[in-house]
Amino acid sequence: MIADKAHGFTLIELLTALLVLSLLTLMAYRGLGVVVASRDHIQTESTRWRQTVAFFTRFEGDLRLAAPRPVRKPSGIIPAWLGRADAVRAPRVEFSRFAGTDGIDTPRRVGYGINGNHQVELWIWPGLDLAGAAQPARYVVLEDVRRFDLQYMGSALIWSRVWPTMSSDPALPLAVRLQIEFDSGETVVRVFALHA
Repeated sequence: MIADKAHGFTLIELLTALLVLSLLTLMAYRGLGVVVASRDHIQTESTRWRQTVAFFTRFEGDLRLAAPRPVRKPSGIIPAWLGRADAVRAPRVEFSRFAGTDGIDTPRRVGYGINGNHQVELWIWPGLDLAGAAQPARYVVLEDVRRFDLQYMGSALIWSRVWPTMSSDPALPLAVRLQIEFDSGETVVRVFALHA
């Protein structure tokens, strides 16, 4: 009688199978890591651009309600629109605006500027003629901003970094050009026409 040989895998075959399975697992793990990192990056970018759209929507809404009414205070009159080129402790732009059509807002003075933390802030005064004495509430409306530049178009169709440029300028500029540069390097430029 001939003895039956055991039919099974040799040690070399088992080690080879384990090596192949380990390589497949390692590749799958690295692939999953790339997918998770991509998803996180896309979520971060998506959140930033949603915030950017919300900021531009708010800014455009305030510009649509811009009022050619100066602010009266005990020491004098503040122009209806005040654009500063490089304001540090004040907003870059400050203007009077009418109440919204929804009936829950009041005429007030608003401003936009950038702080030292690379954040664009919305400044809101409690009323129009209180703007000279009252302190504004300040709200962060956009983050990670390296540069926040505004330019104003006058009746000569020339862009200027300040408004008013002279006493004969109208109360409101014809248009506003806003350029935002993010910390990541992207630049967004929008031009808004004002209905003066």
